[in-house]
Amino acid sequence: MLSDGPRAERLLALTGMTAETLRGGLGDPGVLGAVLEFLAAHEPDLCAAADHLGVAPGALIAARDALT
Repeated sequence: MLSDGPRAERLLALTGMTAETLRGGLGDPGVLGAVLEFLAAHEPDLCAAADHLGVAPGALIAARDALT
């Protein structure tokens, strides 16, 4: 997420997190939920992340749903 400049800027702006908070909170359900919510809100981001991770977009939505 952070390697794509425009996407990273949107993620940080919309979640209110810093890059350091994001990197440090990867094991935090709140941070993970915020990232997954960000992805779910914009299908191109969701599909790009799913492709990069080698999973179906629905798997990311299911993960988000499991955290909420």
